Amino acid sequence: MAAENPLPLRLGLPTPDHLLCPNLIKPLPQVTPIANQHLPALPQSFFARPAQAVAPELIGCLLVKRQANGELLWGVIVETEAYCQSEPACHGYRRRSPSNSTLFGEPGRFYVYVSYGIHHCVNVVTGRPAWANGVLLRALALPQAPPRLAAGPGLLARRFGIDRGDDGLPVSQESGLWIARIAGSQPLPVSALSRGGRIGISRGGQLAWRWGLAGSPSLSRPF
Repeated sequence: MAAENPLPLRLGLPTPDHLLCPNLIKPLPQVTPIANQHLPALPQSFFARPAQAVAPELIGCLLVKRQANGELLWGVIVETEAYCQSEPACHGYRRRSPSNSTLFGEPGRFYVYVSYGIHHCVNVVTGRPAWANGVLLRALALPQAPPRLAAGPGLLARRFGIDRGDDGLPVSQESGLWIARIAGSQPLPVSALSRGGRIGISRGGQLAWRWGLAGSPSLSRPF
């Protein structure tokens, strides 16, 4: 069931209607441009927890990239999936390899891989070192853009220009690519989220480890 979306208008962001549910609250007047917002990166301690705990709390956070001209490219995270070494859909389920070594590293780094030799997929490492654990960023809602522009892992990576060269990058402002929560905001309530099985996997589909912003038109696939 779709719930009323509590963000991000009341956080003072210039957010168009398509980021929200049809029954959204109306925009607040005189919103502050995001370039003037203080957007500190989430601390490493946020990611030093199991992926199943981190994934739902990333919904409503912002993926932010500092561009060459200093401007910020950003989008609201509206869909995530959790993966853990204990289950067969995780890249680290069988063994550690040069291509997935970042997933076994310290939490709070980006793990970027290539899917089907074509699309890049952006993950953030969670949990603890030496144990493969991470959250896939499946979809973003972008301001003043068509709602389907980043509605999928490959589209998300393409829009942000993220590729294997960003694998292992710290989730920090210093790296130029980070995840932020607007100051004073809290994780969204369970009532604002949809939950279901993960997409595009042949094993582990029975685990309800996919979360999304209920009613968002920017989801990669409806729940």
